[in-house]
Amino acid sequence: MKKFATVALSAVLAATGLAGLTACSDRTYTIGLICLHGDSSTYDKNFIDAMREACENLGVSDQLTIVTDVPEGNECYEAARDLVDQGCQVIFADSFGHEQYMLKAAREFPDVEFCHATGTQAHTSEVANYHNAFASIYEGRYLAGVAAGMKLLEMHEAGELEDNNYTDTSKTTIKMGYVGAFPYAEVISGYTSFFLGAQSVLQENELDVTMEVSYTSSWYDIDAERDTAIALINRGAALISQHADSMGAPSACEDKGVPNVSYNGSTATDCPNTYIISSRVNWVPYFEYMIRQTLDNAEIDTDWCGGLGTGSEYTDTTGSVVLTELGSAAAEGTEAKLNEVRAKLQKGELEVFDTSKFTVKGEHITSYLADVDDAGDYVGETEAINAEGIFEESKYRSAPYFNIIIDGITEYGVAE
Repeated sequence: MKKFATVALSAVLAATGLAGLTACSDRTYTIGLICLHGDSSTYDKNFIDAMREACENLGVSDQLTIVTDVPEGNECYEAARDLVDQGCQVIFADSFGHEQYMLKAAREFPDVEFCHATGTQAHTSEVANYHNAFASIYEGRYLAGVAAGMKLLEMHEAGELEDNNYTDTSKTTIKMGYVGAFPYAEVISGYTSFFLGAQSVLQENELDVTMEVSYTSSWYDIDAERDTAIALINRGAALISQHADSMGAPSACEDKGVPNVSYNGSTATDCPNTYIISSRVNWVPYFEYMIRQTLDNAEIDTDWCGGLGTGSEYTDTTGSVVLTELGSAAAEGTEAKLNEVRAKLQKGELEVFDTSKFTVKGEHITSYLADVDDAGDYVGETEAINAEGIFEESKYRSAPYFNIIIDGITEYGVAE
């Protein structure tokens, strides 16, 4: 952990319910971070650790205030307003549902920069001091899927899979499971890229894969995520991955002896027998950029999207999309395979959403209007597939908009 100055909340702020806020009355704080949860959430911890690292790299660790456990409601606006009152020049919020409240604050305080992860409205809001940021995490999830495919291949060749780990088709097809929070484009884009990565490995070896997705209707619900993972395993999933923020699914996999690909950080300590790998967005490069631009009174991009090669100027961080070290459950040869595929992605020799590699209701799609402008009507207005047949994810805004259910993936709603 990086050094971080903390002082107790005042009684007035405590009354607002923002118990995660740490402040110091004799210091002007430059940077504010608003988090949906705290360190117990792998999602929020990823932001907190990155912000602390970025501030240390820039020598502004004593100018940071972090607010945790801020719901996706007006509490976010109240937190932002309090941070402005403390003197913050730039404020970042980490959850999708914070967006309308960050926009409200941005309109009220035009001299403060407001930045937001996974949001969709910066490019249409016409609010100059409001900005969205994300990364091409679909590339990281594709690579994590490659690691999953290597594991499934190894298990198949070793005869370790049971009958219910296969689907009854004319081609040997292995079944995976995926615990998702909500049926949002961010989740669909992520699990589709993960699936395509696993599929690429298995199809090279004359196997195939299907995946069942169940939603928990929450970003962080340990019991629901655990129960959902168990239900998927009971329906035959030979491997589980997730886009939800607790240890519920990984711990279920460890208990059941089922391989697991986690998200936003390694679970190797708690799941030593089943953990394979994790992908995550490395927010350090963006936070350094955001803070530097603010301190220099320079413009911040309306939509910023980092990639595998978007690194930090101050550390050895290699990209905004990273993988953890392989766990003990990873198959032999996985690291070499990942290096091979990563090189192709970085050189542009491989595109994750190449429409020639998947079908929808048995057909390859050549055109798709994506809901990029997010007008609230869920109607697509932007052609997302280019002349080469590539769905151009995160080109027209930073947050994902791939929300197509491709063949081989089945949504089951909330698992029972």
